[in-house]
Amino acid sequence: MTEAISNFHEVTSPSHFQDLLSTDLERVSLINFWAPWAAPCAQMNEVVRELARKYERLLVLQVEAEEQEDIAETFSVESVPSFIVLRGHTLLGRITGADAASLTKTVAQHLASKGTAPAPLSSTDKAPAAAPTFVPGEETPAQLEARLKALMTERRVMLFMKGTPDVPRCGFSRRAVALLRDQKIEFGSFDIFSDEAVRAGMKVVNNWPTFPQFVVDGEFIGGLDVVTEMVENGEFAEVVQATA
Repeated sequence: MTEAISNFHEVTSPSHFQDLLSTDLERVSLINFWAPWAAPCAQMNEVVRELARKYERLLVLQVEAEEQEDIAETFSVESVPSFIVLRGHTLLGRITGADAASLTKTVAQHLASKGTAPAPLSSTDKAPAAAPTFVPGEETPAQLEARLKALMTERRVMLFMKGTPDVPRCGFSRRAVALLRDQKIEFGSFDIFSDEAVRAGMKVVNNWPTFPQFVVDGEFIGGLDVVTEMVENGEFAEVVQATA
């Protein structure tokens, strides 16, 4: 059984994140953006838990980046592990990668002294209050569903991503493109930033809240973590070959 640590929290939603962060605006917070498929995250998760044990005054928030993409986007997280250190809503530090020494030093430094407060977060760095509510346009649900199905079958392998294969707009989409190219799989893509109706609709149709999303022969296969595991055990190649 995992040890319970009172100042260590697994974030379940943007509103949960905001509630935890806003409880004490003078408190130093450490946000750990991680993903289960990224091996360096396993090591750094232990470092983060140890920091939570060592510093009871530190608020530690675990954010699974793909599951909580709105929070990850807010802090411009493009790779994992990534760490944000805050006091209230004020950015104190950012560490990218499995750099335990820098993370430990940054946390200790800001817990030791409040010092002079840095500039407040920009509009792109502020913590979200809640996920935005999608307001559909004039397109009917049936029309949208038909359009989504058409997009999903546009090519045998489709990647619904942030940006384009040549210009990905998030680290997870970049990894998804690299994965398909490494496997020498021809694929089509759709930039979900180009159409909010598609972005919202794909989450519903495939019952999957994050991007990128992989579709083969019109069928949703999974997100990056699922497909990465499928590639490693050879299952993804079998799926692609079966539809050829």
